[in-house]
Amino acid sequence: MITAGQMRAARALLGIDQKQLAELAGVSLPTIQRMEASEGNVRGVVDTLSKVVEALGAAGIELIGDHAPSLGTGRGVRFREPTPAKVKSV
Repeated sequence: MITAGQMRAARALLGIDQKQLAELAGVSLPTIQRMEASEGNVRGVVDTLSKVVEALGAAGIELIGDHAPSLGTGRGVRFREPTPAKVKSV
């Protein structure tokens, strides 16, 4: 659904801190801290995850899953698969 890295990146794009995200989502600050400290996909109560995703969406953040196209038109950032280094022949 959402990764810890996406949460941190979304906050950075919005210019907000963890406390402000918690307030926007209607969850506690320790909940946001726990989510962002997790590895990979954020795990938690579905209702809480939904609140965070909805709050980010309402603030203008589009979360893009693996191999999914972006339907938005604004600027943003996305991870891509690294390009293998080219081997020079001698």
